[in-house]
Amino acid sequence: MTHKTVDVLLVEDSAADIDLVREAIEGGKLLINLNVVRDGEEAMDYLRGQGKFKNAKPPDLVLLDLNLPKKDGREVLRELKADPVLSLIPIVVLTTSSAEEDILKSYQLHANAYIEKPVDFVSFI
Repeated sequence: MTHKTVDVLLVEDSAADIDLVREAIEGGKLLINLNVVRDGEEAMDYLRGQGKFKNAKPPDLVLLDLNLPKKDGREVLRELKADPVLSLIPIVVLTTSSAEEDILKSYQLHANAYIEKPVDFVSFI
């Protein structure tokens, strides 16, 4: 039986959170190829296959932080879901914000899920 590798794009500027996601993935049962970009502009370049990401494979899933430099996650989400091709990629908002406004806005922008980042590793897993 062959196992398909799932390509995940993590859009995250926090080194600690990137490490947490990597550790969580390594302990899981799925084969995941994790690619990381650190701001919203890089995310859009990656997803559109532009610049240094011209050979990037479209991800099967995007894990998106809301509070990003250059272009925040809300803008990224809005642009992704407005693009006929990119809108098909599932987007999971993974953020520290528990603000009701952020949750509602993310779903209004058609996020597939909203997960508040837990503060400790065990909860994160």
